[in-house]
Amino acid sequence: MKKQNLSVYAFVAILSATAVACNPLSNMTKKAEQITYSVNPTPLEMHGDSVEVTISGTIPPKFFNKKVAVEITPTTTGESGDVAFKKLVLVGEDSEVEGQKIAFEKGGSFSYNDKVAYQDALENVTLNAVAVGTYKGKEKEFPARKIGSGTIITPKWVMDDDMVILGADKFTRVVKKESSATINYEVNKSNVLSKELVDADMKALSEWIKEMSKNPMFAFKGVDVLAYASPEGELSLNTNLADNRAASGASAAGSILSRNKVKTSGEFFNKMGKGEDWDGFKAAMQKTDIADKDLILRVLEMYPDKAKREAEIRNMAATFEVLQEKILPSLRRSEITVRGELTAYTDEQIKDFVNSAPEKLSAEEILYAATMTEDLDAKMTIYKTFAKLHAKDWRGPNNIGFILVKQNKMEAAKAEFDKANSLSPNNPVVNNNLGVYERANGNDDKAMEYYAAAKGAGTEVGNNMGYLEIKSGNYVEAVSNYGGTKSFNAALAQTLNKDYSTALQTIDASPSANTAAGSYLKAVIGARMKDQSLMVTNLKAAIAADASLKAKAKKDAEFVDYRENAEFQAAVN
Repeated sequence: MKKQNLSVYAFVAILSATAVACNPLSNMTKKAEQITYSVNPTPLEMHGDSVEVTISGTIPPKFFNKKVAVEITPTTTGESGDVAFKKLVLVGEDSEVEGQKIAFEKGGSFSYNDKVAYQDALENVTLNAVAVGTYKGKEKEFPARKIGSGTIITPKWVMDDDMVILGADKFTRVVKKESSATINYEVNKSNVLSKELVDADMKALSEWIKEMSKNPMFAFKGVDVLAYASPEGELSLNTNLADNRAASGASAAGSILSRNKVKTSGEFFNKMGKGEDWDGFKAAMQKTDIADKDLILRVLEMYPDKAKREAEIRNMAATFEVLQEKILPSLRRSEITVRGELTAYTDEQIKDFVNSAPEKLSAEEILYAATMTEDLDAKMTIYKTFAKLHAKDWRGPNNIGFILVKQNKMEAAKAEFDKANSLSPNNPVVNNNLGVYERANGNDDKAMEYYAAAKGAGTEVGNNMGYLEIKSGNYVEAVSNYGGTKSFNAALAQTLNKDYSTALQTIDASPSANTAAGSYLKAVIGARMKDQSLMVTNLKAAIAADASLKAKAKKDAEFVDYRENAEFQAAVN
């Protein structure tokens, strides 16, 4: 009986040995180092809100059994745990499992791509190929194989620097002002009829002169009078007639100025008789619908000689009568323009009046006053005063909202920007500021819509769009939006876009040049450019400014190629 049991054990042992020998997974796992892997990018990189990896590889000939299936799971391993990408399935020629086919005799190649959402567990990791083979229901794990490292998270250094825009003042120290009116005349006459002096435009001119004469900051500079004759009658007579009308127009304006005690001299009046007004005649004809309109316009084109023109038009007797009634009277005129300059108050006067008597100041002077202080509360008081005195001007609520953003009172700012938008719909400046509000509330897509509608409002718009493009991983667009801006974020965008020399120039010309962040970014650029001196010098400067950067640099994948470097080790330890 004992002899029989020994025989059974021996038979089982032979079967087991045969099974092991016949299981191709054992041989494949022993030779797993023959599989080649190529990983891109390496190290892994955060791009937008995710990490993407592309893997390609080759299988040697006579390696992959025809009936074997292998699941390869690219997996990152680090201090905070593992993160698995999707599985890659490779199968032999006769396998019934779905996957990429690998020939036994010739071997083969494979390709793979996947993307996972970024999480902190991906920061300081190794990327391993974790594989499990299956043959006739049996499974066998392959040795884990390091194929990469990661993850570069430099995009996370983008700084919040949303820029709101003020509704700017249009203040100038001297503002040119003028007012105009027209006097019409009877045919062949140059005297001013009394009814012309009470026309609406002459009344308005008179009121303007009266108002300006009372303003101590306004100085009258002159009167221009352009006078014309209608194109009928003898040319020389019409030339003299135009000159006389210029004189009578100037006299009419002079009388109004004199009544308001405005001093004038002979050179004050610029009298210009322009003769027959054929240009005015043509313009009036183009707007009318009278008979023979087209014929008359052709006559004007055909005959440069003025006397010939008039003769041809007079030959159209009936039409000429209409012209005398509807067209010619308005051409017999003098056009009067009274000019002057309004000089603003001095800066000291503006500072005083904006608090004591803001009604004395123009809208532009009030807004200008706000630029002469850095105190946010003082600015707020000025903008509220402006909004009260100029309630229909969008700049009041917009600028109040600007200050509220600076004070981090975003909801109150939004209410003011909405007011500004109601006063000036789709105003690019206001759209930018509404975008800042949306971005602050995490609504990046809505913010980008507002920024797109704000183009042309200023470099602030490009700055704000550039920030969002970095966050989205669109580095080419980010660089384009920043343009020539010299800032940390602009340099960061150029770095991520692999334009390292420009990035160095930008960061060195920015306010961040000698800060911890600026020096650290230059160290990253040095590492990427394989410039050890640039990397080490700036890494030391960054750590000197902020000691916490030692720990960051130790695990930063930007420096993965320098982790065993003596100078790097000395800088971070």
